[in-house]
Amino acid sequence: MSCPAVCTGAILQCAFGMAPSPLNVLPVNRTILNNLPMANIMDNKPFVNIMPFGMCSSIANPTVAAATAAALGVLTPMPCIPMTIAPWMPGSPTIMVGNAPALTAQSQLMCAWGGVIQISFPGQMTTIVA
Repeated sequence: MSCPAVCTGAILQCAFGMAPSPLNVLPVNRTILNNLPMANIMDNKPFVNIMPFGMCSSIANPTVAAATAAALGVLTPMPCIPMTIAPWMPGSPTIMVGNAPALTAQSQLMCAWGGVIQISFPGQMTTIVA
């Protein structure tokens, strides 16, 4: 299935985050898409590629769990600290960016606190990858 390729400036949303966040792609792979660095599945580093999503409401997040316990069980969101350790999945089966599959608009990234990070806007809409 074909879908838009992802580049820097894409808009991300976490299921437990309260705000969208931009994807930051460093130009290390030297692949440019519409004058922007193109992303691959390894663009998953917290505070490098993945910025915080405002407040986190996942009870699996230790800071949220502690704040919720202190509030006698009332869910208490705390600042998001992304904990992404695995690559985005799936990547493009046919297009490589650097030495890894290109990131597509259908790719998802898991946070260790249970959130699923999705791409709500790929950063561009003119280049489609398989």
